[in-house]
Amino acid sequence: MKRRGFISSLAAIATFGAWPERAALAQSGGKNSVEDLQKNWKTLLAEGTVPVTATPPLKLGKEEWRKRLSPLAFNVLREEGTERAGTSALNAEKRAGVFVCAGCDLPLFTSAMKYESGTGWPSFFTTIPGAFGKSTDYKLILPRTEYHCAKCGGHHGHVFDDGPQPTGQRWCNNGVALKFIPKTGKA
Repeated sequence: MKRRGFISSLAAIATFGAWPERAALAQSGGKNSVEDLQKNWKTLLAEGTVPVTATPPLKLGKEEWRKRLSPLAFNVLREEGTERAGTSALNAEKRAGVFVCAGCDLPLFTSAMKYESGTGWPSFFTTIPGAFGKSTDYKLILPRTEYHCAKCGGHHGHVFDDGPQPTGQRWCNNGVALKFIPKTGKA
C-alpha cells in the first residue's frame, strides 16, 4: 500500500472510530442503516477506507457458537484458549486487505498494521479503533492484557509492550480467531 493510501485509510479509521455508529450514519446522511453500512464495508475497503461501525453485540448460545465455529476456533474465541504457535496460515499473509473476527466478521486490523514478530502468531502494532475491549488475565499468575472482539466478545489474544514503533505494542492474535479479506479493486 502506498504511503498516501495508508495515511488516508488511518484518517478514515480514526474518524469513524471516534463515534463509530453516529459518524458512519452522519457520513451517509442518515440514509443508511448500520446494517447497510456493514454490508458496504467491502466496497469501502476496495476504495481504500475501512470504517468501523458500532453494531449491536452478537450474542449466541454456546451450541449456536459450536455450530458456527470450528472446534479450535470455538476453543479460542469462546473458551479463551490458545492455538499452537506457528500453526496459522495467516502468519505468512502479506497481501493488502483486512483481518476480521472469525466469529462475527467485524473488521479488526488492516494488513498495514501487521508485522512479523517471530512469535508464531499473527502480530499487529495497532488495531482499528473501537474493535476490541481489554481485560486483565491472571492465568499465568502475572497479569497480562487480554483483548476481546467488541461485537461478539470473542477472545483474540494478548497485547504486549514489546512491539515496533510507532506504538511499541504487539497485538498477538490467535490466527484461528481471524479471517482475512484481501483488498480488491484498483490499488
